Amino acid sequence: MPFDVIVLGSASPYPRPGAPCSGYLVRSAGATLWLDAGPGTLAALQEHTTLTDVDAIWISHLHADHVADLLPAVYALLFADLRPARPIPLYGPPGIAARLGAFLTNTAAAPIGEAFEVHELHDGHFAEAGGLTLATTAVEHGFPAFGVRVTDGDRVLAYSGDTGPCAALTELANGADLFLCEADGPEPSTVHLTPEDAARAAHTSGRLVLTHLGPFLGAADAVERASAVHTGQVEVATPGAVFAV
Repeated sequence: MPFDVIVLGSASPYPRPGAPCSGYLVRSAGATLWLDAGPGTLAALQEHTTLTDVDAIWISHLHADHVADLLPAVYALLFADLRPARPIPLYGPPGIAARLGAFLTNTAAAPIGEAFEVHELHDGHFAEAGGLTLATTAVEHGFPAFGVRVTDGDRVLAYSGDTGPCAALTELANGADLFLCEADGPEPSTVHLTPEDAARAAHTSGRLVLTHLGPFLGAADAVERASAVHTGQVEVATPGAVFAV
């Protein structure tokens, strides 16, 4: 049975009016999963569900445009009107709890564990969330960064996170029904992808959805460039868009 990916935001490297940074809500019949928590995505998430109904949160890397909204999420879970039944499982790069704690209190002693059940990612990490399986792969972004394959056992979503071209990215995308892939810049880079890079990684995937377009790359240009390489469907992630996997 198909599950959905809702684009909460895709802006890079900072949010714009009506356009939060990177964040995606994956919803199946039995699970709600928040992938990346860029600035503005917590508010967008609440247009679709409540934070306490999220089964798990998965964070690709610790750049602020992918993680910053975990900070207000802590306040929402611990000091506001929400009443979580238990800490939300949080899957993120090594050091994520200490990083959040330092932001909140200038020490690592903030009550992160009361809001989140923290699990540190590594290459080959597996997790289960409400009937969805999350398989994590390390990618190349200049410091610890990860992509993920999300599957219900039948359909597969692959998400690149932020990465430069690498063999791991191609393997991550291999055979995915939908490949949600960053295409940050117009020029080749070791830490980000061009539309052509994304398309090459997607050569065995079904639909390619470009996201995290940088300020110097327009959506129409990105689709045209990726379509010159990828023979399948190419689209762009825009806030509020819903893609069935």
